[in-house]
Amino acid sequence: MTTVSYTVEPGDTLWGIAQFFGVTVNDIARYNGLAFPDRIYPGQRLRIPIGNRNVPQWYAVRPGDTLHTIAANYGITVNEIIEKNNFDDPNTIYSGMFIKLRD
Repeated sequence: MTTVSYTVEPGDTLWGIAQFFGVTVNDIARYNGLAFPDRIYPGQRLRIPIGNRNVPQWYAVRPGDTLHTIAANYGITVNEIIEKNNFDDPNTIYSGMFIKLRD
């Protein structure tokens, strides 16, 4: 099973995370051993079972992200991300920025 790693941010819900990745709440809860899926907290790292699903088209950059970590989480290369985006400086990304991961 292919997985991606996701760090819970303030205001996140498991339902919202599941919708973003195209999986079910039960899938995430079961894969992470969450007895109470309504109890997630900021900073918690979740493994998201994405199987053979496609990489999402867009990604919202979170604090601490780098192109390298984003690429590694989605099984793509930094160069692929750079090719799909019109960066002024690919070494400078910021929280809240949306970057394209696939066409």
